[in-house]
Amino acid sequence: MLTRLRALALSTHPGPGIAVTIVAVVLGIGLHLVWWRVLLLGLAFLFNQASVGLSNDWIDAERDRAVGRTDKPVALGLISAGTVRTTAFACVVLSLALTAPLGWQATVAQFVFIASAWGYNAGLKNTWISVLPYIVSFGLLPMVTTLARPQPAIAAWWALALGAMLGIAAHFANVLPDLDDDARTGVAGLPHRIGRRASGVVIWTVLAVAGLLAFFGPVGDRTVLQWVALVLTLLLAAAIAVVLRRPPTRLLFQLIIAAAIVNVIALAFAGDRLLA
Repeated sequence: MLTRLRALALSTHPGPGIAVTIVAVVLGIGLHLVWWRVLLLGLAFLFNQASVGLSNDWIDAERDRAVGRTDKPVALGLISAGTVRTTAFACVVLSLALTAPLGWQATVAQFVFIASAWGYNAGLKNTWISVLPYIVSFGLLPMVTTLARPQPAIAAWWALALGAMLGIAAHFANVLPDLDDDARTGVAGLPHRIGRRASGVVIWTVLAVAGLLAFFGPVGDRTVLQWVALVLTLLLAAAIAVVLRRPPTRLLFQLIIAAAIVNVIALAFAGDRLLA
């Protein structure tokens, strides 16, 4: 039983899932949500991301077996695809149920976030528009938090754009290490079609744009935190430029997550300037 539970937990893709959950919680705190709203927001995103990770492993089970993925419990036979599928749907229900007390607007945004991510797993990953679900879901992340306020509000355009930029970077960075395996099983999303070099240019460019949006987006005087975030983002972009010269590894994705957290902290301290 413990082995199956561990396999199920690993199938949720806990690293990226926890990172996205932290982003949502930090934004909620920055918007001065009361503790129970922040708690519900965090749990809702935790189950949101669990459902996305589980659906990925369930849908890709045969492909993962074909390429010998040793990091996927379903491919290793440690847990059945049926169990992972059932748990994925249960996590969607839990995520939406936890969002419901935050308001119907936040719940609708959460549903679109999840539907977009599942759409990627269900087949959009194999098209020219494979990046679109990342743009939609990551772009909506700030919106879910602003709509979770007692007085729901639309997020500022620059916050939505920043989320979308980070989503694009995450998509390309996540796919690059798997290009060869994907080629063997016929997966051909946008990064596969434009190649490693062009994908590297995209990653660096959108990350730099995200840093500039976090710095110039909020109206008013620039804070010390914004200056620090800008410098750290550009340093991370430089590190990514170095990493891109080597064979792609998960380090690239981890650097993107670090840059995302830096920019989200800057967003959180923007406070009400995060609102449209």
